[in-house]
Amino acid sequence: MLRIISLNLNGIRSAWSKNVLPWLAAQQADIVCLQELKAQATDLTPEMRAPDGMQAFYHCAEKKGYSGVGIWSRQLPERVVEGFDGGEFDAEGRYLRADFGNLSVISLYLPSGSSSPERQEAKFRFLAAFFPQMQALRAEGREIVLCGDWNIAHQEIDLKNWRSNQKNSGFLPEERAWLSRVFDELGWVDVYRRLYPEATGDAYTWWSNRGQAWAKNVGWRIDYQIATPGLAATAVAASVYKAQRFSDHAPLTIDYGFPLDPK
Repeated sequence: MLRIISLNLNGIRSAWSKNVLPWLAAQQADIVCLQELKAQATDLTPEMRAPDGMQAFYHCAEKKGYSGVGIWSRQLPERVVEGFDGGEFDAEGRYLRADFGNLSVISLYLPSGSSSPERQEAKFRFLAAFFPQMQALRAEGREIVLCGDWNIAHQEIDLKNWRSNQKNSGFLPEERAWLSRVFDELGWVDVYRRLYPEATGDAYTWWSNRGQAWAKNVGWRIDYQIATPGLAATAVAASVYKAQRFSDHAPLTIDYGFPLDPK
């Protein structure tokens, strides 16, 4: 069994203070993908660099207190790759890949466009640049899973108030259509949806800090594990953990019947 957890931390130091490490350690995950570190390499403590005895790799943003992704793994990867385009988004620390035998695991953090029209334009630039990357990954012929905060709710069942959010970043028609192309044209699989095609409230992974969104479960499903068909077909269970809060996002755990090649 292969257990992979994805979690947007909304700041690794903040999540650490909310006891994210003891929870993650208890899950016995093989691989953990983290997003939104909001930290530089010099900010990482020795415990963050070797959490629970795991290997830890990080791709921090150049801008302080911003973005950044990480991957923890029990097995040492054969290769780790930071970034995908050598451009503006690599400088923001949004893509980290680790290879294990015939499996590649990618921690991914798509831009949010909600703060300003300029950031929405940046998000559209990311989508334009990343679609060819998704094509290239599929062409590799490996089993691959991209875990992270995609900042897009794909379908109406993926957020509570879909009607009132149709003109808001994260549920724009252009964003949703892009994700549909990833699934329909390129053949990637939304693993959680494959297992639970009709789940609504249980599937949400993010809640606004406004109002009583968390208390009322007025959420969005924007964190995904998106995999090649072969790997996705081995998924046996998925869950979103909500008993504790480490962030404004909740951890997404998926178990795959896919053994990692032993070193």
